[in-house]
Amino acid sequence: MNAQLPSALQAKDQAKRLRTKKAGGGTTIGHAKSLELVAHQHGFRDWNAMFGAIGNRPPKDWRPGDKVCGTYLSQPFTAKVIAVAILKPGWFRLELHLDEAVDVVTFESFSNLRTRVRGVVGPKGHSVERTSDGKPQLQIDMS
Repeated sequence: MNAQLPSALQAKDQAKRLRTKKAGGGTTIGHAKSLELVAHQHGFRDWNAMFGAIGNRPPKDWRPGDKVCGTYLSQPFTAKVIAVAILKPGWFRLELHLDEAVDVVTFESFSNLRTRVRGVVGPKGHSVERTSDGKPQLQIDMS
């Protein structure tokens, strides 16, 4: 079994991504089947055994000094967590110092590079705020 088990929410998100990927390849699977496949990927005989092991615990929380990766305004980044405030269970205000600056402007003749990012992320690791194309402004990889 995997020593770094996902939370139940993360496992369900993995199952959803698996269903979407399979559907893109022309194979349709149901939600229950995708949960079973995710459980097998983590070394469990079925979803019930995996859920029994992980319970309904909240996703990983962050601490200053942790390394994280994700996307900010749809641009990939790696960063160090500078500050964390727990707003409510599963919701965190994070301040990140990016390893490399990201350009937060999409206009070709103008740039605005940013190395510090602040945002609030929820249980799925993404902000409620969205970009104009509907993607989360800040997305932290939870795997």
